[in-house]
Amino acid sequence: MTTLTYPHISEEGILEGTTMRVTDLVAQKLAWGWSAEELHFQHPHITLGAVYSALAYYADHEEEINTQIATAMEIAQELRRNAPPSRFVERLKREGRWKE
Repeated sequence: MTTLTYPHISEEGILEGTTMRVTDLVAQKLAWGWSAEELHFQHPHITLGAVYSALAYYADHEEEINTQIATAMEIAQELRRNAPPSRFVERLKREGRWKE
């Protein structure tokens, strides 16, 4: 069996020369429907080759990365539910300028 390597991606799933995880880049692709070229345009510090390498990694590890994205979304939703109300929103509600 051949071991696949992905140029531009560390063993931890970080795009080389950045702090961005493959999971984060893929989440943007899924959320916005961005192409590889658009991802590169939005993140010019990431080479187009690194973007394609990340997408190849995703294609080979789709279930794992989708699980990571879903877990991150659940954590974010839980944090939002448990966060104290924003002082700004509270002020707008008192002033009658907040519509829910």
